[in-house]
Amino acid sequence: MKFGVNTPVTSILPRRQPSWEVEAGTEELRRIALVADELGYYYLTCAEHVGIPTAVAKVRGSRYYDPLATLGFFAGLTKQIRLFTTVVVLGYHHPLAVAKRYGTLDKLSEGRVILGVGVGSLQEEFELLGAEFENRGAIYTDALKALRSALGQYQPNYEGEFYSFEDFIIDPHAVQERVPIWLGGRTALSLRRALVSAQGWDPFGLSIDDITDLLGRAKKWPEWTRRNEALEIALTFGPALDLTQPDQIPVMIDKVGQLQKAGATVYAANFESRSIDHYLEQLALFQEKVAPHFS
Repeated sequence: MKFGVNTPVTSILPRRQPSWEVEAGTEELRRIALVADELGYYYLTCAEHVGIPTAVAKVRGSRYYDPLATLGFFAGLTKQIRLFTTVVVLGYHHPLAVAKRYGTLDKLSEGRVILGVGVGSLQEEFELLGAEFENRGAIYTDALKALRSALGQYQPNYEGEFYSFEDFIIDPHAVQERVPIWLGGRTALSLRRALVSAQGWDPFGLSIDDITDLLGRAKKWPEWTRRNEALEIALTFGPALDLTQPDQIPVMIDKVGQLQKAGATVYAANFESRSIDHYLEQLALFQEKVAPHFS
């Protein structure tokens, strides 16, 4: 099992607003990236929202660091940890723009990008950016195919329903032979799309029972039986725990074990913390006390 880091500071949700994260910035993110890299975590994350409507911020939060800038910052600091977008909303961008931007990041990081993408659900943000909302599912499906065709290609060609391109050079481009694409979402449809078009699935907001039920049904789908490679499944759980409390470590081991039994191949770590030092202490405790149970 692999262990990623749900990077704190980069997004602040209303239900989770520790004061140190609200006030943190460059120095705290630098320390998190360096420690996570040194401890051998699999990835750092950053989500994408361009703008949050004031009314919606009460539910979704208002802070979202830009993933390209943030992961580029992490790339320059670190040596081995992967850089995972959770997620880029494909409908906001042309597929070639995504391939160029994150292909450049892949080159500069020497092949460490995991490109998480999603359909998006915030209608006001689509409208703000002049992107089509009502037909976003079909556009997303075509964009996925176009993106797969373009990533890592010097002169990509694609002909689809919404996107077509040829005779354009993309330089630099991704250096990984096949940049991993992981799909966000929380529905059976998002999982079906991942089985057909991606290397991973990164759902959100689902209980362990929900995940167990969905994956149990999915293993009978033809999309599952036809795959010739494993699908990475990245899961987490809430509420966050404080591993500096000794009684919380067996709880964490049990929770991660339940996720693994449900089908997780990656656990995205998050903790209840009161300061940057408290958070970093737990990053180390997790690798020392929890991770060895899943090696």
